[in-house]
Amino acid sequence: MPITKGRKFKQVLEGARRVFLREGYAGASVDDIAGEAKVSKATLYSYFPDKELMFTEVFRADLALDIEESLVAVVADRPAAEALPFLVHALAVRMVSGSGVNSYRLRVGESARFPDLARECMDRACRRRRDDVRSYLERWTRRGELEINDMELAAEQLIALATALIRDRALFLGSDSVTDAHMRRATVGAAHVFLAAYGPRFGAAARVHGDPAISRADRAKTVPPME
Repeated sequence: MPITKGRKFKQVLEGARRVFLREGYAGASVDDIAGEAKVSKATLYSYFPDKELMFTEVFRADLALDIEESLVAVVADRPAAEALPFLVHALAVRMVSGSGVNSYRLRVGESARFPDLARECMDRACRRRRDDVRSYLERWTRRGELEINDMELAAEQLIALATALIRDRALFLGSDSVTDAHMRRATVGAAHVFLAAYGPRFGAAARVHGDPAISRADRAKTVPPME
């Protein structure tokens, strides 16, 4: 059924988004959504005849915002060893921000109830993120700075490494619990692991730029442990 977009449509949609992100699909009531959007239930129903249609529209609008947000293009022309920490940091910040964590929690939590939307998320947002990362990796590989045979796999691995140490922390303890120290440790560590796997086989050339090789004991003194 097509949705009629009137003067207050955006207001209704944003109110519904806030409630769904906070309460989930089952916990969100029409009364709560109308109150959050500051409209009457009659106005709400004039746009969305049922809650399922409303959730679908909110999900897709949130997904569109995620897809439109691009990664930092400034790192593309830098050497891989110098740029990887910046790329990993950009990925990590997006995924563990307050809005990023809430959207991720909602998408995963409602994937069984809305399998078509879950597949749409995989096909659009996840693929877009993977393609963005892949474009960087392809450029660095063409320049001989990385040695990658399976670009898609490498892109997925880098995305996973970007949040390996911090996404669970953000999900369970909140985004504010991810400090600058946590982010730095995760970012530099992910870049090291990725370069160890895909960097050119020239020893020191695969070292992350600006991060000298130090012993594990010395590193423990300078980088706070994850709590």
